Amino acid sequence: MTDVLSLRPLAAVLAAAVGIVTIVASRRSPNVREGFTVLSAVSALGIVASMVPGVLNGTTYVTDLGTFVPGVRFVLRADPLGMIFALLASLLWLITSFYSIGYMRGLDEHAQTRYFAAFAASVSAALGVAFASNLIVLYVFYELLTVATYPLVTHDETEEARKAGRKYLAYTFGGGVAALAGTALVFLTTGTVEFSAGGIAALANADPVVARAAFALLVTGFGVKAALMPVHSWLPDAMVAPTPVSGLLHAVAVVKSGVFGIARVILDVYGPDAVGSLGVGLPLAAVAAFTIVVASIIALRQDNLKRRLAYSTVSQLSYIVLGLALLHPAALVGGLLHIPAHAFMKLTLFFCAGVIHVETHTDDISDMAGIGRRMPLTMIAFTVASLGMAGLPLVAGFVSKWYLLIGSIETGQTVFVFVLLASGLLNIGYFWPIIYQAFFQTPEDSDAKPLIEFPIGGVRAVTDGGSKDSVAEGEQYAVDRNPSDHVAVADGQADHDAATDGEADHGHDHHGGPPAGGWERRRLGTESTWFMMAPITIAAAGAIVLGVVPQTAVFLALVQRVVADVTGVVF
Repeated sequence: MTDVLSLRPLAAVLAAAVGIVTIVASRRSPNVREGFTVLSAVSALGIVASMVPGVLNGTTYVTDLGTFVPGVRFVLRADPLGMIFALLASLLWLITSFYSIGYMRGLDEHAQTRYFAAFAASVSAALGVAFASNLIVLYVFYELLTVATYPLVTHDETEEARKAGRKYLAYTFGGGVAALAGTALVFLTTGTVEFSAGGIAALANADPVVARAAFALLVTGFGVKAALMPVHSWLPDAMVAPTPVSGLLHAVAVVKSGVFGIARVILDVYGPDAVGSLGVGLPLAAVAAFTIVVASIIALRQDNLKRRLAYSTVSQLSYIVLGLALLHPAALVGGLLHIPAHAFMKLTLFFCAGVIHVETHTDDISDMAGIGRRMPLTMIAFTVASLGMAGLPLVAGFVSKWYLLIGSIETGQTVFVFVLLASGLLNIGYFWPIIYQAFFQTPEDSDAKPLIEFPIGGVRAVTDGGSKDSVAEGEQYAVDRNPSDHVAVADGQADHDAATDGEADHGHDHHGGPPAGGWERRRLGTESTWFMMAPITIAAAGAIVLGVVPQTAVFLALVQRVVADVTGVVF
């Protein structure tokens, strides 16, 4: 790798940061404000994309801002691993910007200037995380990301949103403290915290007890945002945020910063050899496998669509951690490739959930029978992304999971092969009922999906066409009691006053679902505005491109470059 001094890594971070100022300055003109949002996103993406060819050819772009703390310089460095995260964050920010315009206007949301400014701040911090050259700089941007996303989590300003925000801060700042403690141990042991492909050489000769303690602290700290169990519960609770924020949390910035931090620790702080010799890889893989299976089982009982997607995220993130912890080159490729693969698929799913919410005020799966008539393109995109999440061919998830399976087999860890296969079946279990009832059922002949009849999955379902209200007294129906993510809850009911596009009136105690007479039939792509439908289509197309021609899509090439630099194995 050849280091080249350049201002481009800093310029990418500043392009998003300057967007904060322009967005706030144009707050009295929504069109101008949103124009600056798009312009900032285009600028950040353009700067990041301009570095991709050089990075693939062995060039590392470096911005050196001088000494930050004694012994540590504040350096931004665009290397192959950082480029994976930076390119993903900047690309998906642009797509999400258009979607956010349609979503926020469609619901006539309050505090839109604050929302767009906080979004820009979050992406700026995420780019700082991507380009950090050492653990200290990474920690600074990691904490700034928490601060920037807090206003987004609490956007609704309800008590539920504030409670979720407090929990988010407690978990993520707590994780930050653990990461800082681990960073201090590494510095005291080796005298450096600089990232180096293959790890810091001095750690191989360090006291094993201290090295293991530092590894545990670092992985725990970054594992909070990676939603490893048992430090995952902030993530489902954060679903009170607007749906584009859920996409940011789950697909782009926050959770990806967590798995990215773990990747830096394993690949560039310790290195696969040191992780293997210390014996800390297998325990981490076991935690990841446990999270994959248990989160998938919990997802089976969630009737609120966003909460089901949240637990799906908890599970899917651990595919990345599992691939990193197995240390085999093929598993590393699978884990790192799952970062963009999961991002495109999960962003598609959240975009679909958001447009369903905006157009029909429907949030619960049990209210979606026949909704494919009303939202045909939306549910087709949802189906594509769901197939990829289950690991079926021609969608992004298949390629990354194939590498993970190969890596698991070649390491002789067959238990993880069974975990991956079981998880694929569980993915089908919690996505197929949504797809089936959307296209092949009507409100009259649907049952109370998705409950399954044993305690860990929920309570006994009503399968005779009955409603939630007909569940026997004393039983608890597995459904989110606050189905709207944008209105305050009063007297236990969501207030949906405005009818949308000719749908039935959403009165004080209406929780969404089909209007009287069933869903009206819409032509493909006419179910909402192009501000929302175009991003859904692009995100779903991206998932297909990653599944069909992953090398052409750049991400696989970057991943292979990372693995070659760290292990010497060329794919």
